[in-house]
Amino acid sequence: MSETTLNVQDIQALLPHRYPFLLVDRVTALVPQERLVARKMVTANEPFFQGHFPGHMVMPGVLILEAMAQASAVLAYKSEGKDPKSFVTYLMSIDGAKFRRPVVPGDCLELTIEVLRHKTSVWKTRGTATVDGQLAAEAEFLATVAPVGKV
Repeated sequence: MSETTLNVQDIQALLPHRYPFLLVDRVTALVPQERLVARKMVTANEPFFQGHFPGHMVMPGVLILEAMAQASAVLAYKSEGKDPKSFVTYLMSIDGAKFRRPVVPGDCLELTIEVLRHKTSVWKTRGTATVDGQLAAEAEFLATVAPVGKV
């Protein structure tokens, strides 16, 4: 695994997402065309915890999937070297999503993305989200990197 790391400013230079929807805080390892490991620090002041669920805060599963999809987009951008001002990553499908344990405030969500297939502008990746080594969620993602404004 490469020693490549990215901080939140580096990630914002690649992704169009911003708070409160940027769900990747740091990339800790990256091998272009192969694998990426990233982190999302889950805190009690996340806006979604106000309604999910009052008195029993649980990170919504769909946002765990979104975090993995964002990490997949970072891997695609760093692998292809395309200018994120001219290209955007569109999610095409999510398959086999499974949720294994709740994610709660104070958890460090580790996102591991592995490339299953890459052909032209289409990427198929497998993502896992773990907390303290325990599997929290997993899924496969299909996405394309396309010029801005063209689908």
